Amino acid sequence: MIRKVNHFAIVVHNIEEALQVYERALGLELAEVKEVPEQEVRIAFLPVGESEIELVEPLTTKSGVAKFLEKRGEGFHHVCFEVDDIEAALRDLAARGIRLIDQQPRQGAHGRAAFLHPKSAHGVLIELIEKPG
Repeated sequence: MIRKVNHFAIVVHNIEEALQVYERALGLELAEVKEVPEQEVRIAFLPVGESEIELVEPLTTKSGVAKFLEKRGEGFHHVCFEVDDIEAALRDLAARGIRLIDQQPRQGAHGRAAFLHPKSAHGVLIELIEKPG
């Protein structure tokens, strides 16, 4: 079901400030910065091998990411696993008793995505992504 780790997401107040560490100090190369209006976020993508680090900045104070940032501060937000068939993965996980945040996939920055509830994964927010093609 899971092909690979697609990315690790880190919530930040300001992408440009965070890039001082990830790009300039650690030497990671910024691939792109993209806004995802549906999720009210701006994301910087920094490839690391076959995976990426995503720096996620809220665009509004009402988004889920903004609420997370206000409550918990900057830091690790979620891990994302790439799957071949997201609908099949969601059906299988629901049948195994995993609590889903998204019953159906939503459009993410790089493909169709869905989140699993952290209460079903020992406190870790998990995203699944099906990349186009």
